[in-house]
Amino acid sequence: MTAQAVRIVEVSPADPRALALMDAQQTELRRLYADTTEVTEAFDSAALTGTGGVLVAAERNGALIGCGALKRWNADTAEVKRMYVTPDTRGSGVARALLDALVTRGGALGSARLVLETGDRQHAAIALYTRAGFRRVPNFGVYAGVENSLCFERPLA
Repeated sequence: MTAQAVRIVEVSPADPRALALMDAQQTELRRLYADTTEVTEAFDSAALTGTGGVLVAAERNGALIGCGALKRWNADTAEVKRMYVTPDTRGSGVARALLDALVTRGGALGSARLVLETGDRQHAAIALYTRAGFRRVPNFGVYAGVENSLCFERPLA
């Protein structure tokens, strides 16, 4: 499968297909980091419906196979959230297509920069973000002081 075989579409954060992807992402991360729901960052998908927020998904034959979101962080910054592609689509370009769509939408929504956090065991994600022009920055917000968190930013101007 190639990235050309999918469409990148905006979806509602209430879409059950998108919620299932975000749940799968959290389950995978908890397993990878031996984490529990008690220490996982609280996230309300409704935060994606406000000004500067958007949820995009990769759709193939009516099924969602990946997602990513922007959450308004402050007046000029949006945070990339819930980047996830199903295991069977990894390495096909779908994640890059989602990230590129978020970069484009971030600029269109008025953000001057995007920030994100990923974990130190997510080597493919780190490589994706670096190739897409994100650079490491000190951990911010709820990630400050979290040893296995890596934070990145990308100016959009």
